[in-house]
Amino acid sequence: MSLFLLKRFATFVATLLGTSLVVFLVLEVLPGDPALVILGPDASPEAVAALREKLGLNTPAFIRYFEWLGGLFIGQFGTSYTYGVSTGELILERLAVTVPLGLIAMALTILIAVPLGIFAASRHNKAGDVVVMGISQFGIAIPNFWFGILLILLFAVQLRWVSAGGFPGWEEGALAGLEALILPAIALALVQAAILARFTRSSVLDVLREDFVRTARAKGLTRRGALWGHAVRNALIPVVTVMGLQFSNLLAGTVVIENVFQLPGLGRLVFQAIANRDIVVVRDAVVILAAKVVLINFVVDLLYAAIDPRLKAQDV
Repeated sequence: MSLFLLKRFATFVATLLGTSLVVFLVLEVLPGDPALVILGPDASPEAVAALREKLGLNTPAFIRYFEWLGGLFIGQFGTSYTYGVSTGELILERLAVTVPLGLIAMALTILIAVPLGIFAASRHNKAGDVVVMGISQFGIAIPNFWFGILLILLFAVQLRWVSAGGFPGWEEGALAGLEALILPAIALALVQAAILARFTRSSVLDVLREDFVRTARAKGLTRRGALWGHAVRNALIPVVTVMGLQFSNLLAGTVVIENVFQLPGLGRLVFQAIANRDIVVVRDAVVILAAKVVLINFVVDLLYAAIDPRLKAQDV
């Protein structure tokens, strides 16, 4: 068990370092000069050169990488070219929208997918199974941004129950904030719920075919008892891993959804920073997103170790 956790932690650290290096190198080779973007195409070469010196762009790349990495390690972020403030402040402000959006979407995903997956498995090859799998296939095939547009047309334009986009801020109250996030959360959750429902169904069916379930049935246990007492509990072990991966996908998916619904989240910040060639914001925000994904996977590994008795019995 201890060796398992040590390996996972080492992988966690190595992945973060590798991600930071890839992000830095990719942004280094992108065309365009941030100083020229800030000053405009009519700026004199002298002014551009002076701004490049002020921004530290003339420093060798490997020095800038280690300075940036060291700053992140001690919590010192760079200054945005566009906004003129610390990227840490910008990211923290936008996470107040992105994180609740991801959590609401993940909760909806679980509430929709797990019961439907268990229901389909319990009615294998029957009408209920066919209907659930058909709906899930449709959900997988449709992009979440298209779902978002349909939700806006129905609930905001036609029914006028909610606003079409924007975010009032949490200072206006939790209810107002949740109302602004519910449609984008549904748009994010539907696709992930379709995937998770199919995986849950397959996992439950695999467990139902195991020898210990057949033995329990042979001893007189009802099908419902075998399903809930043995199959579901054991089938949820791999499902937890998939949930963690899906939460990572939900956070990454906010880049598109936040732009559809005009939400001031981290995804929209990245999109705007790319448009403004604000490399400092893009670099820090992408690394924060990647760190969240890696951290979630690390937590999932810990949960997996906690609920899987095979990992408690031996180091792997």
